[in-house]
Amino acid sequence: MNGLVVAVVGLLLCFYGIRSVHLGILAIGFGLGWMIADLFNATFWWLLLVALIGAVSSWVVTSLIFRFASYFIGGLTGAMIGTKLAVVLQPGDKNWALSMIVALAVCVAGAFLAEKFRARALLWLTSIGGASMILSGVARMDDSLEFLRSPEAGWQQITSTLAWVGLSVLGWIVQRHLFAEKLGIEHLAGDGEGDSPDMRQRNGGWPAG
Repeated sequence: MNGLVVAVVGLLLCFYGIRSVHLGILAIGFGLGWMIADLFNATFWWLLLVALIGAVSSWVVTSLIFRFASYFIGGLTGAMIGTKLAVVLQPGDKNWALSMIVALAVCVAGAFLAEKFRARALLWLTSIGGASMILSGVARMDDSLEFLRSPEAGWQQITSTLAWVGLSVLGWIVQRHLFAEKLGIEHLAGDGEGDSPDMRQRNGGWPAG
């Protein structure tokens, strides 16, 4: 049950993240809260509580400062990816200070990329962030898959990283084809006189909410 919740949210973010800004923000905030709480080996109910607080807080803050939404969304997703990256790069016991530094660095990078590349950056960020959530959720469903969440050095670290990369690429491919029109990819969205206007220009580069 505990793994299923985060895996489902991860699937939503990885394969459907750019469909709606509001839906994406909720999923990103949920995932970030979950990942941070998971660093401290919290119980399921604490994980769920922190994740829900993260989801609601992210949506409220982004709604209040929508002018800077691109920075905020990119930063949130970057922090989630950075938290997962810190876990993968640190087999065994975690150095919390280093984990926070990695998360902050990727957070800043995500904010910059999101502001500069808008929907294209969101496509990558949601795919990578969603994939990390899927792996964390699946790992909690079976003890034999725990290495997907917190790998040890060696084959576990390599397998976990490859699974993360593979899922991220798959999510990117699926979203790129499903939402080609929102991304302004003409050769995938289809050309013709009846085509709708480029939604990127009508929403500052982000998919419609």
